[in-house]
Amino acid sequence: MLSNKNPQISIIQGKIALIRGQQVLIDRDLAQLYGVDIAQMNRQVKRNIERFPDDFMFQLTKDEYDSLKCQFGISNQRGGDRRLPHAFTEQGIAMLSGLLRSEIAIQANILIMRAFVAMRRFLTANAQIFQRLDRIEVKQLENSQWQVETDAKIDAILDKIEEKSPTPTAEQIFATGCIWDAWQYVSELVKSAKLRIVLIDNFVDERVLTLLSKRSDGVVATIHTRYNQQFLLDLEKFNLQYPEITSIQIPHKHHDRFLIIDDTVYLLGASVKDMGTGLCAITKLVTTPEEILAMIK
Repeated sequence: MLSNKNPQISIIQGKIALIRGQQVLIDRDLAQLYGVDIAQMNRQVKRNIERFPDDFMFQLTKDEYDSLKCQFGISNQRGGDRRLPHAFTEQGIAMLSGLLRSEIAIQANILIMRAFVAMRRFLTANAQIFQRLDRIEVKQLENSQWQVETDAKIDAILDKIEEKSPTPTAEQIFATGCIWDAWQYVSELVKSAKLRIVLIDNFVDERVLTLLSKRSDGVVATIHTRYNQQFLLDLEKFNLQYPEITSIQIPHKHHDRFLIIDDTVYLLGASVKDMGTGLCAITKLVTTPEEILAMIK
C-alpha cells in the first residue's frame, strides 16, 4: 500500500495485487467496495461476458489464490460460494462500473481509478531503482566477491525505496497455512530490535530460541513462559553457544501472548511457534511495555 492523504484510496491500494504481470482487484473486494452482493455483481458480468475479454477479467488458479491468501490474509471460505475468484484489471473495472450505476458504485469507482493511478505513478517514479536492483542481482550471481563489495549500495537503494513506501500497518493478518509468511514477519520484528526483546508466551520450544538468535548484537532477550524441563535443557544448551536468553517462569497462566520490541508492544494471536497454522493476527498496541510487564508479576 502506498502513502496517500485519502485513507479510502490507501485502503484500496492495499487490496490491489500483481497477478500475471497485471495490477488487479478480485471480485470479492470489488463487490464490497461497490456495496453490492457478489453474486449479483457476478450475474451482471455473466450477462455481459462479451465485454470482459481475458485482459479485462480472468479467473485465478488455485496456486494464484493460495498465494493471494498469504499476501493479503484472506481467510478460507466457509459455506456459500467456494469458487475461485475472478480478478479484474483496471480496464475490466472501468467496464464493470458501467454496469453498476448506484451512487455508491459511482463514488467507489472514482476512488478505485485514483488508486490505480497512484500505483502507476509510484512504479514509474521508482522504475530506475527497480532496474538497478535487477542489474545488481545478475552481477551478484556472476561474482560473489562483487556481491560483498556492493552490500552498501544495495542498502542505499532499498533505503531510497523505503523513503517512498508506506510505514507498516498497525496489524497483520495471516490466513491458515501461511506459516512461512507469519514466521518471516515475526523474524523481521526480532531483527528490528535495537535494545530489547521480551516474549510473553505460555508455550515455547526450541523454535523460539532459533527465532531469537536472529536478534542483533547487544539486544537483550527475555522469555516469560510456563516452561518445562525439555525447554530448560534446550535453553541451557542454547546459552552455551549463543548470547544468553533469560527465561522467567510466569506465575499464572495467561491467555494472550505479547511480543515487546524495544518500546513497542505487539499482541500475538497465537503462540510464536504456531503462527500461521491457523487464521491469526499480530496487532501493534498503544500500551507501554511497562504496563504489560507489571501485569504479569
